[in-house]
Amino acid sequence: MPEKIIHFDGVSDILFKHSSRSRHLSISVKPFVGVKVSIPIGMSYNCAIRLVIDKQVWIKTHLDKMKEFESQQTTFDENSGYCTKHHKLELRKANRKKISVRVSKGKINVIYPTDLKCDSIEIQTAIRKGIERALKVEAKKYLPEKVKGLAVKFEFNFNKLTLKNIKSRWGSCSRKNNINLSIHLMRLPDHLVDYVILHELAHTVHHNHGKHFWTLLDKVTGGAKSLDKELQKYRIAIY
Repeated sequence: MPEKIIHFDGVSDILFKHSSRSRHLSISVKPFVGVKVSIPIGMSYNCAIRLVIDKQVWIKTHLDKMKEFESQQTTFDENSGYCTKHHKLELRKANRKKISVRVSKGKINVIYPTDLKCDSIEIQTAIRKGIERALKVEAKKYLPEKVKGLAVKFEFNFNKLTLKNIKSRWGSCSRKNNINLSIHLMRLPDHLVDYVILHELAHTVHHNHGKHFWTLLDKVTGGAKSLDKELQKYRIAIY
């Protein structure tokens, strides 16, 4: 679909893009992405621009919040030395037009054009995507066996395990005893990975956070409340 980037004084550059999925004009403001306007087919750019002008105050307010959020984030560069459990981040400039992200042989390779700065939104977004790909690879190799092992050891029965790029919670357990785990568990120390898994396995017995749940969890972990308090120090999304 055709797209345009238009600069609004006092606001920012805004990406306008026609979308066959959009029924109405929509404006999104996202960290490390910026402002994007999705335009329904049939609406002209001029009409969309007029509507965006009417929303400039709203956009500016959310941009300020976004910038405050971004200022708290990690900025990755060639000297970061960032590593997951089994992959190392490597950044390299090259004479090319597009950013390349590849996860292979224990490395997260991000190659980017020489005319882009490493701290640009495009590269920082690509780096985070690369890290998440590595976490997914690691999670698939590690978590299923770990869940099965702990379930057998403590005599829990679960139905199905699903691994997702969840950024709002470490895990969950459904009424049907299906367990969902975030791939971001791979960024935690091993003992906290075990704690989260046992937390969800305990929910196969007690589908709540009542007294009996915590008694069971404390029994299998040897200190549920202290482990839970330690877990609160970690953020799920990559910062």
